Amino acid sequence: MSELHTKTLSEIAALLKSGEVKVAEVVADCLARIEATEPRVKALITVMAEEAMAQAKAMDAAGPDPDKPLWGVPMVLKDLLTLKGVKTTCGSKILEDFVPFYDATAVTRLKDAGAVFVGKANMDEFAMGSSTENSAFFMTANPWDVDRVPGGSSGGSGATVAAGQCFAALGTDTGGSIRTPSSFCGIVGLKPTYGRISRFGLIAYGSSLDQIGPMVRSVEDAALLLQVMAGHDPKDSTSVDVPVPDYLAALGREDLDGVTIGLPEEYWGEGLDEEVKEACANAVAEMEKLGAKTVPVKLALTEYAIATYYIIAMAEASSNLSRFDGVRFGYRNKKADELIDMYTASRTEGFGDEVQRRIIMGTYVLSSGYYDAYYNKAAKVRRLLRQDFEKAFAQCDLIAGPVCPTTAFVKGAKADPLQMYLLDIFTISANLAGIPAMSLPVGLGKDSSMPVGLQFMGAPFSEPTMLGVAECLERHLDPMPMPEL
Repeated sequence: MSELHTKTLSEIAALLKSGEVKVAEVVADCLARIEATEPRVKALITVMAEEAMAQAKAMDAAGPDPDKPLWGVPMVLKDLLTLKGVKTTCGSKILEDFVPFYDATAVTRLKDAGAVFVGKANMDEFAMGSSTENSAFFMTANPWDVDRVPGGSSGGSGATVAAGQCFAALGTDTGGSIRTPSSFCGIVGLKPTYGRISRFGLIAYGSSLDQIGPMVRSVEDAALLLQVMAGHDPKDSTSVDVPVPDYLAALGREDLDGVTIGLPEEYWGEGLDEEVKEACANAVAEMEKLGAKTVPVKLALTEYAIATYYIIAMAEASSNLSRFDGVRFGYRNKKADELIDMYTASRTEGFGDEVQRRIIMGTYVLSSGYYDAYYNKAAKVRRLLRQDFEKAFAQCDLIAGPVCPTTAFVKGAKADPLQMYLLDIFTISANLAGIPAMSLPVGLGKDSSMPVGLQFMGAPFSEPTMLGVAECLERHLDPMPMPEL
């Protein structure tokens, strides 16, 4: 096996464009890596070997296309993004055999840029989870330690990139589902501003929270993929018609002079593992050496974020998942005689425990007599959380803190749902506020020897600033190695 799979997306794109390597050679290398590592990692629900090789040979016959920035680059999609003619399961038995007849807008834009898809990634069922232990099919392992989780819900996407099975993957982030697996797997993950990337073709969990974003090996790769996917889409009513800046032009800063980084005390105190705190603090100290100024900021409503998030997210899940009833598509129980029995049996057998839990709780908070007490109150707190961020960004350019309180934990260690929900304490506020956030690997924890991610959060549409600061810091940190599998 060659070492092509160790390159970043930007590096392999340049080699392909120059003709130094063929698309078929790169795709074959990724497929060989999948074959070698997948028995241990289990990152992919579907492997598209034949389709990818046929596409690669056709592209080689036509020659490089300089107008396509991702020409010939192998990628993976989280399995809740529709890809025409390819099974899209959402990690659920209820969609086990669903084959969509259209592409998600983000997928269309990647195709137009020349990407080659080699697989669909495993995930927590309907994106409900933080460890990929809730997949209906199998658990995905962390490539750094296969006894540990890769994070979730985009755990398959994080693991496939970290394991070198592809050069980039798309994930989705409803409450941290790009950033958590990126932190646990030692890669870069970006959740853009809500509305920056079209959600058309994303099978929804929480419609006001879900965002598509890149999971890659470098900040430059994240900027390149964001450049390709960002922009207004009339097919998505939540897509924002705001000009797309040149994200790649924001990279290459020599220093961080003039940049102010806010450090929220709520993200650096109680409950944070010492090894995570130390790795993130060292990264902040490096930014200070590069000229950044750090200031304390207050995000006082952080303690209410989890309760607020889970009320809103579960309410939206209850609404969105009502369409999966066994009538139009997906799994159907064929033994029931009455319609209501068919509905009940199909949903009971098709949905896993965590999805059922969230549907039931979401239906409860939306029910007559409880709507005002729960959902309406959560919506008001959500607005206050956004105001918290607005006040903080009046004092700083970006906010920095840990992505997660811990490094990747051993499978089964957080069997209590509430324990798992608390893992999202540092990530969910960005989704509630609709602001961009990302995870940058900043080293390995001293105790666990597992990756640690530093989180950046910015004001709406501040991705150029965030990417520029993160890329400058990335160049001045020790490179993150690939895990030894």
